[in-house]
Amino acid sequence: MRFDTYDTEGFYDELFAGPGQPRPGVEILVERIHALSGDDIIRRQVAAEQALLQMGITFNVYGAEGGTERIFPFDIIPRIIPGREWSVIERGLRQRIEALNLFINDIYHEQHILRDGVIPEEIVLSAASYRAVCAGLKPPRDIWCHITGTDLVRDKDGLFYVLEDNLRCPSGVSYVLANRQVLKRTFPKVFRQSDVRAVVEYPSHLLETLKYLAPESREAPTVVVLTPGIYNSAYYEHAFLAQQMGVDLVEGNDLVVEDGYVCMRTTRGLQRVDVIYRRIDDDFIDPLVFRKDSMLGVPGLFEAYKAGRVALANAPGTGVADDKVIYAYVPRIVKYYMDQDMILPNVPTYICAEKTDLEYVLEHLDQLVVKAANESGGYGMLVGPHATTAQRADFADRIKQAPRNYIAQPTLALSRAPVIVNDHFEGRHVDLRPYILYGRDIHVMPGGLTRVALKKGSLVVNSSQGGGSKDTWVLADR
Repeated sequence: MRFDTYDTEGFYDELFAGPGQPRPGVEILVERIHALSGDDIIRRQVAAEQALLQMGITFNVYGAEGGTERIFPFDIIPRIIPGREWSVIERGLRQRIEALNLFINDIYHEQHILRDGVIPEEIVLSAASYRAVCAGLKPPRDIWCHITGTDLVRDKDGLFYVLEDNLRCPSGVSYVLANRQVLKRTFPKVFRQSDVRAVVEYPSHLLETLKYLAPESREAPTVVVLTPGIYNSAYYEHAFLAQQMGVDLVEGNDLVVEDGYVCMRTTRGLQRVDVIYRRIDDDFIDPLVFRKDSMLGVPGLFEAYKAGRVALANAPGTGVADDKVIYAYVPRIVKYYMDQDMILPNVPTYICAEKTDLEYVLEHLDQLVVKAANESGGYGMLVGPHATTAQRADFADRIKQAPRNYIAQPTLALSRAPVIVNDHFEGRHVDLRPYILYGRDIHVMPGGLTRVALKKGSLVVNSSQGGGSKDTWVLADR
């Protein structure tokens, strides 16, 4: 099994600049692949899958037939990013997160950006994730978005673009850590010789970020991970991160607010909790403030948070910056708060709430990707060139009925990377989700989750839609 017959088919390929032309930094991997027999490569692929199975690397698919728990598909051919290229990505992500944090803080306080007309007020205040109850909140250290997963794509021009921001409960980092652990055993010599930057420090960076939020009076703060429970699609990750950080994994009924403080029930009685890394959406964290029917949260948690007696990561209300329509205004947000141009540009975006854009979208549905403002996981989306006439007509009606809820973007020629298909390699489209921690400073994990659209020709990389993953190697800058 060799790359000699591998065809990039005119797409930007992450490993090859052209037929038989490995990109800089990829040569060692290609030489090793060519030195192995096809059977040996397949054996390594199978061994990697078995290792992930034994590690319990799974996710849940709601409504799936034949059981909901699945192994996250994995391809052993890594994606490789040169150090110089990564340095641009890192600077761009730092800039973006700093600006979004300033935006969220402004939205829940003076709202200067709305008064100055940079973003229409109705766009922000009508966002499904805007929380009026958070007005006036002062989170610890004035940080709202502590853990972010920002989705990037590379177009045919070879440049990276930001596809969307995930600031509420971004998932997937556990797969990054597990993939790396497995791939270091799959290609140990190639890994060492390639000088790949480590990702193993992420849990320690995460723990330090969380501890930084604790009330200043607490010298040895207690940190917990709050999960909705075993039926959540990312439960494996919640348990994994808690274990890696050496902190307790708790559900809502493990916590109670006593005398204004959040406490954890233990066999030795109640223990005060200082920082909660919540993997529960705003709606469910406190039935006294948000959804009254929630059985997942903690009554009184929000009041304890407002009083500064416990820290929450991410802060309630942060999801306002997740809205896909507000995403379209991020270049203006960066310019407004930081007086800088974007280092990592957005994908060009049409805002259906704006009349001229709406008319263009409705006339060009066969050429565009349309997304609902508050959907995720590949749902609520129309890929116009691959949709039927009936599907496009249905989306046109949806857009007309609620234009605020939709944006549209040109169909990108997403970059591809080789994957193993039976006894040969084929290109599949990929994206990248780096993880950013905002604590004492802003830390960007070197790499992230490369998601792969395993279906031939598909642009949808989400695991719930049949996608898989690769290990992402960021090479040390030389």
